[in-house]
This record gives sequence, C-alpha cells and structure tokens, in this order.
Amino acid sequence: MQAAVTVTPSRLPELLLGLATVRPVFVWGAPGIGKSSLVREFAESLGLECVSLLGTQLAPEDLIGVPQIRDGRSVFCPPESIARDEPYCLFLDELNAATPDVQKAFYSLILDRRIGTYELPRGSIVIGAGNRATDNALARPIASALVNRLTHVHLDASPKDWLVWAAEHGIHPWILDHVTDRPDHLWSKPPKTEEPFSTPRSWHMLSDALHSFGQGLDEETLKVLAHGTLTPAHATAFCGYVKIVRSQYGIEAIIKGDARWPNRLEDRDLLYYLADSFRGRLIQELPVSKDHMSANGRQTAYRAKSLLVQLAEISVEVAQTVIASDLDGNPVLPSWFLVEAARDMPRLVEARR
Repeated sequence: MQAAVTVTPSRLPELLLGLATVRPVFVWGAPGIGKSSLVREFAESLGLECVSLLGTQLAPEDLIGVPQIRDGRSVFCPPESIARDEPYCLFLDELNAATPDVQKAFYSLILDRRIGTYELPRGSIVIGAGNRATDNALARPIASALVNRLTHVHLDASPKDWLVWAAEHGIHPWILDHVTDRPDHLWSKPPKTEEPFSTPRSWHMLSDALHSFGQGLDEETLKVLAHGTLTPAHATAFCGYVKIVRSQYGIEAIIKGDARWPNRLEDRDLLYYLADSFRGRLIQELPVSKDHMSANGRQTAYRAKSLLVQLAEISVEVAQTVIASDLDGNPVLPSWFLVEAARDMPRLVEARR
C-alpha cells in the first residue's frame, strides 16, 4: 500500500474522530512510530475501552467463536473479548500480518459490525493498523474486498509532534536535546539486515535505559545502549553528543577557533558527531549560489574549507562525511562549494570514488 497523502501524529486524532465514528479505518505506518499508542489514546479520549487483537496471534475461531448446540441448532459463540455489552474500540493491530483465513473472518466484523448473531454495541468503533511491505516487516497482501471495507490513513513520524509528546512523558533530556538538534535522527528506514534502527519507539526505549542507569552511566555502557536501540550512525552521533554534554565541547567553539577537532582515537565518536553537526551548519548557512554572496557568506565558506582541511588531516573518512551526498545520491551542499572543496582537497574526492 503506497501513500499518496500522509498525516502527522497530531493530525490523526481529528481524522479518527470524523472517520472511525462512522466507518472502519486502517492506519498504515512504519514500525515504531506510535500507531498503537495513538489508537489507544484516541479510544481513551472518547471514554471507550480499547480491546486489541493482534493479527499474528489469531486463528479464525478466535473471532467467529466455537459452535454450540441450542435447540437442536448449531450457534457460533464469539469470544468474550469481542462480545461485550458496552460500546468499545476494537483495535485490529497488525491486521495485514494475519493469515488470509483470519482476514476473511474480519470481513463481516469490519463491514457489518457483527459476528454471527452478535452485533457490536452502538457507539463502538473499529480501527485496524499495520506496517507496509516496504518496511521489511511481516505484511501479507490484503484482498481487495477487505481493502474496500476500510478507509486508509497513512501515518508519518513527525519530530515536532514527538518532541512535544516526549517533553510531557519524561523522555531523557539528552534525547530531547539531541533530537531537537537532529530531528532527522528520529526515524530511519528499516534496514534489510537484522540490526536496530531508529524510531520514536527505540528512542523511548533508550530513554528508559538512560533513566535506569542514572548518573553513573559510563561511556562503554552508553555505547552498548545506543547501538542496541538505534541506527548505527545515529547511535554514534548520540554518543558523541553525550560526550559533548559531559565535556562542554561543541562545534560552536571549533567554528569560532576556540577549540580544535578532537584527534584522539578514543574520541572518534565525538569527531563523527562534530563533523555531522558541521555538515548541518553548512547546509543551513552556505548560499545555494555563489553570485552576489555577502561578506559573511564568503567568510563562512573560507572558514568551512579551512576546517575541512584540518578535519581531513585527522581523518579523510570523517571529512568525507561532511561533503557526502544523501542516501539517494543527491548533493546536499551547494555545487560551487563542492567544486572548490574538490579543487583544494582532491584527496576527499578520490576517497569518494
């Protein structure tokens, strides 16, 4: 299922209020961006109990029930978790990970709001959620009959929304500050290999671990925690950030000339973080065109090239990350600056080949 239009977490409750109260809704999104939490919070806001059914753990009889003989006839008795007297929110989590037989069992429940002779109480809502096949998650094709029984909403991770939520839910201040500075580190595309990757959920997990270890957390343990929950590059950057917080060592001091790039081998994670921060600063401050560049712009460019030279003297590999293209191979720094960097530092270009 491809998204033509996406929504942010802060927009989802309003949409669900208008949609889920009249028709079943399916919320699509990558793993770990908060789909389940948002549905539960929405149900709570309506005063409805949220009953979650996990598609990967269901068999058809878990929905339609088992037959009993009444007055000489067989009657299917739906399970107690579904057959309730009061209105509630039926949350079908990982619906598209369920087997085809289980998906078929959902048809009448989703469209007609009934199983056999049991009908959902008036005021109940039905919401499904699942990951996309492109997320390298367990996802089976949904039959067109089921697709057509649902309104589909595609959810995206939003650093702005998450930071508001995180500030209200005790997320560790190191994480709040780091994601504020690097919002692009909140979420990364699930990898094709079996390794951790960054999501709002994984940052929350890391926050819980940081709170658990407290002030006595040492550098090696921090690396274990960060690399056990985040995308490797994000974990390295976060460890570098924490080292900056603890040592009061920042990119601002380097740019001003009050400090130099760290060159100890044990500070390599710090060097990567500072280089990444330097790259972000250049993306913001270097003009797209060199024409009519202001005096401040020329000074920034001159200082940037000087700092790149100093960085390359310590590590060509780290310096290369500053001028590298994005994941799709597109340059992120102005072309004129890249040309001048290649002219002044040809070994950086050679390292890219």
